[in-house]
Amino acid sequence: MKKLSLLVWVLALFTQTQVFGQGAYIPFNRDYYHLVERYELLDGPNNPTFHTGFKPYRRDHVGIYLDSLSKSPSIQTAADRFNLAYLANDNWEFVAQETADSQTPLLKNFYRKPSDFYHYRDDVFDIHVNPVIHLAAGREPGFDNFRLRNSRGLEFRGSIDRKIAFYAHMTTNQVIFPSWVKDYIEHSGAVPGEGFWKRYNQEGYGFFSAMGHISFDVSKHIQAQIGHDRNFVGEGFRSMILSDFSNPYMFVKLNTNIWKLNLTNVWGQMTADVTYDFAGRPTDDRYPQKWFAMHRLGANIGKRLNIGIFESVMMNQFSVNYLNPIIFYRWVEHQLGSPDKIMLGTDAKWNFAKGMQLYGQFALDEFVFGEFFGIDGRQSSRNKYGLQAGYKYINAFKINNLDLQLEYNQARPYTYQEKFDFQSFTNYRTPLTHPLGANFREAIGILRYQPIPRLQTNLTGMYQFFGDDPSSDVNFGKDLLKNRLNTNTGIGLFGHRIGQGIENQVLMAQFTASYMWKQNIFLDFSHTYRRQTAQDLDAPTTTNFTNLALRINMVRKDYLF
Repeated sequence: MKKLSLLVWVLALFTQTQVFGQGAYIPFNRDYYHLVERYELLDGPNNPTFHTGFKPYRRDHVGIYLDSLSKSPSIQTAADRFNLAYLANDNWEFVAQETADSQTPLLKNFYRKPSDFYHYRDDVFDIHVNPVIHLAAGREPGFDNFRLRNSRGLEFRGSIDRKIAFYAHMTTNQVIFPSWVKDYIEHSGAVPGEGFWKRYNQEGYGFFSAMGHISFDVSKHIQAQIGHDRNFVGEGFRSMILSDFSNPYMFVKLNTNIWKLNLTNVWGQMTADVTYDFAGRPTDDRYPQKWFAMHRLGANIGKRLNIGIFESVMMNQFSVNYLNPIIFYRWVEHQLGSPDKIMLGTDAKWNFAKGMQLYGQFALDEFVFGEFFGIDGRQSSRNKYGLQAGYKYINAFKINNLDLQLEYNQARPYTYQEKFDFQSFTNYRTPLTHPLGANFREAIGILRYQPIPRLQTNLTGMYQFFGDDPSSDVNFGKDLLKNRLNTNTGIGLFGHRIGQGIENQVLMAQFTASYMWKQNIFLDFSHTYRRQTAQDLDAPTTTNFTNLALRINMVRKDYLF
């Protein structure tokens, strides 16, 4: 933490006093972000305001883009006009277009704007305060009690002197999860997306969630963000590079946007492992930490193609060498004796036709030329990489507001694992990329349809094939917390295939309907079907989960794994 604090002070010294109009970052919400990105696809060319390959986005950047859309010929349907007004109202302090005032403010001072329970704004100080609520109840066969969520909290954002923006989100949560999520928690010791937890009502879990950051401009084309949050790389439903599946972590981020290039640097501190008591609960202790650095250079090539190249490193000991924002990490690692975990690769999107996009990722964990191309032997355990290929189709089949997304993901056995302690690609015992870790293949299909302006529906289906370990002392390459050199499989260097170990197949489908009653107040209905077969199961495990929820200023929680 001392090293990150030093970096914070260095960035602060370079902050320019003449820069105005700073915006906090918008929490990553797939439904919300889909609305922003769908209009880029409807127009065709890449978004001229910001690159979409690294999320989340800053509010002032989204505001500029929304103004450019206000007269776009692509905004034709009532649903699209509603969506644009919704996004503009949500970022009203950063848009030039006219936004709505509440017709009936509460006690004259509250909800004067549809998006803000309370706001105050003058030339120096700007603040927006909102309650955060997620109340849900669901039924799953085989369980007498309801599956529940009770989340309450507070969210606020704003700026000081129009130069320093801030954001904070805090909730206290009591949750009884559906069965497959509970199984995941009991196996890994971690709640997906969360940190420290306690038992709640025998079946459930209680935890406190918090995110917060400040952001400012270092110069006209360099922005900085400092805080606890998650990051996401790519255009897909999943990311094989860096995703939002794990607990928020402390990081410093620099974003340099100049000409057609966008360079993003992230330096972070993460939780390497957790100490548990005799009952398997996280206990009070000084948890071991690890350090993470990443940079991604994105480039717009022509009007419709964006290609990014990235490199990341995971360290169990901090090294000042990785603070250099433009150094090649692999070179640094060699100078240090190759003690750290380096990953590199690429991602891309191509808006090849109006309303259509191809996207993909390739993350390389280890490369040995003769083994990668099968010269010295096939299916080496050192052929470790993740792959993604996807397709988006907006207004699919010429049906307005029907959006289709198809995606394929895979990761070879032992990808993201490491031979040294506390250097796997994880945070708080959960993967930093795909929920399955490695040793899997996955196909996903998503249909989003907005039949009327206030109603969003989503049908997501997926098929997963993966290999699991028969016991804790055997490592077939799925569990990222295991040592990649200690396998006990008897296979040797070659002959490692995706799905090795105990073969599992999961078929899953979820239908969701979300009705926006007021700005950011949603009534949700969802039904989830999940069927799992495995070589060590006598019969398939099948479940159905039906859920009703009220959400206010909170991201919907979907456990699609």
